[in-house]
Amino acid sequence: MRTAFTELLGVRHPIVGFNRSPAVVAAVTNAGGFGVLAASAYAPDELDAQLTWIEEQVQGRPYGVDLLVPSTFAAGDPDDLIASLRAQIPAEHLAFVAELLDRYGIPATGTRDIADEFAAGVSPTGVAALLDVAFTHRISLIANALGTPPPDLVARGKAAGVVVAALVGAGKHAVRQLAAGVDLLVAQGTEAGGHTGTIATMVLTPEIVDLAGDVPVLAAGGIADGRQMAAALALGAAGVWCGSVWLASHEDVAIAAIKSKFLAATSADTLRSPTRTGKPARQLRSAWHDEWERPGSPAPLPLPLQPLLTGEAWQRIDDAATAGHEGALRLESFFVGQVVGAFRELRPAAEITRAIAEECEARIAALGRLV
Repeated sequence: MRTAFTELLGVRHPIVGFNRSPAVVAAVTNAGGFGVLAASAYAPDELDAQLTWIEEQVQGRPYGVDLLVPSTFAAGDPDDLIASLRAQIPAEHLAFVAELLDRYGIPATGTRDIADEFAAGVSPTGVAALLDVAFTHRISLIANALGTPPPDLVARGKAAGVVVAALVGAGKHAVRQLAAGVDLLVAQGTEAGGHTGTIATMVLTPEIVDLAGDVPVLAAGGIADGRQMAAALALGAAGVWCGSVWLASHEDVAIAAIKSKFLAATSADTLRSPTRTGKPARQLRSAWHDEWERPGSPAPLPLPLQPLLTGEAWQRIDDAATAGHEGALRLESFFVGQVVGAFRELRPAAEITRAIAEECEARIAALGRLV
């Protein structure tokens, strides 16, 4: 299959596999797709190690990284960023989370709280540090989400021959990204997991394609099989950006408890909520969200204060859920799109990649026979 995306990146299948797990990224790339690592979850030294490992696995095949570059970020003291941000969290919010965990019987653990690293990674200085690491590796694409890429990111990408991509959820976002000079747009519909807007993929994709002109567009949101990929191509997309589908892969690092909940979920069991990151993000609905929606509960804080507030709580919930704790299993959740309702079993990421491509080709052939 040849599209503007396969020509741009030199891959066999116009399928992007976006995931936080390096093993998923490598498997998708080695199966003929294009793996993209969610890099904001890592500290700079960790990211360096993960990219080194990916390169050892893919043996020169192309892959990319994705960074969260928020358009707004809570102000803090540059000399002591995390402490100054944590000082802004109201006592009411701290008490609410502590009482919630106590009521569900979630035990305290000695697990390292990774919220500080995430907050640092999405700060302006943190993004710059991760970019420095990424550009020391053989990446072929760098994508940004949550805002327009800084001018130096675009310039740096073009100077290094690295494709600069941006995720958009509305036409106005695409206009700004095109003006910034990005090479690739990802039209992410509301069905998608993680941070997303309110416009459906079926509506958003052709709108962004019309605005983009010669700039290739990938469709994202609700795409987990070849039928959906064929539909995206029919809408004018040059390929698909898939995220949620890899959560049903063996290689994804999500704990077994949440994967079990995914397999049992329906497409109606997700919601957009800011209660995890401070920005609306689609995730599996659980008792966690019910608690935040109760009368008298505090309003979620902005990014990055909300993840600093809840990061330790989620570590404790994950640890307890892994041990089969009933209260933790009721609270357990993770970012996932509406396509979670199609999950039936866990499969290797390479098998998922090949199945999407083969089914898409079969659907296109069948549609051709209708004319």
